[in-house]
Parts: sequence; C-alpha cells; structure tokens
Amino acid sequence: MAQAADAQHTPKPKKQSAKRAAASLPVREGEERWSAAEVAEVRAELEADETRLLDEVAIAEREIKTLLRDGGEGAGNDQADLGSKTLERDAEMSLANNSREMLLQVRHALARLDDGTYGRCESCGEPIGKLRLMAFPRATLCLSCKQQQERR
Repeated sequence: MAQAADAQHTPKPKKQSAKRAAASLPVREGEERWSAAEVAEVRAELEADETRLLDEVAIAEREIKTLLRDGGEGAGNDQADLGSKTLERDAEMSLANNSREMLLQVRHALARLDDGTYGRCESCGEPIGKLRLMAFPRATLCLSCKQQQERR
C-alpha cells in the first residue's frame, strides 16, 4: 500500500504545450502528423484515466482494510465463510494491484508526452504509430515489438 501513497504523491513534470508536442511526435510512414487538438485529446484522456485510477486504488485500499479488519470477526464463521472472505480479499487485492499498474503506465505516458519521447517505441526506437496511440495511449512499444514480447 506504500506504492499507492508513492503513486499518489509523485511530482508531476512540467507539461509541454500540445502544439509543441504535436510538432515533435513521431509518426509512421503514411500517417498524418499529430495535430495540437489530437495531442490535447490524448493528454485529456490520460489525465482522466489518472484521476479515475487514483480513485479506484483508494476505494480498493479502503475495501482491503475493511476486509482485513473484519476478516476474523463474527460468530459462526465456518471454513466456507473464511474461504469466501479470503477469496474476496484476494480479488480486491488483485484489482488494486491492476489499478496501480495502470496508474504507473498512465503516468509514464504523461511523462513521455512532457519529455518528448511519447510515440517512440521503447524497444526499437521506431515510431509506435499514431493510430495505435490514439486507441491505446499508454502504449510504449510498436506493434512489432509488442508481438515479439507476447511470443516470449
């Protein structure tokens, strides 16, 4: 849970203007350059995701605390009740971890937008592709590198 606290209090880098970012974002051959409006739209989507994920993490952490606190309480708890509570707690922890991971990805994408590396594959350095980024703004790999990663 310390990760969530760290994730919530990470200093934000200085935002690069949408116009300036659009001019520097790489595109694949045959794609149109990014417009300032498209960059602003991607940034707004990422920022909305960041807000939503922060809320999800906070809610999940409260739920986990409640489940841990109330886990052994109550008269008549039998093995099935305890198993059900354990399963519920594990599911909540999994959801919280997934939300934390997505939050880190969103923040990484925002940082890349700000430092001018957004849109470039972190593996091969080639452009990720405008259409891929518009569909999945957190992408850090081009389609070829992503497919290679999934084959492993």
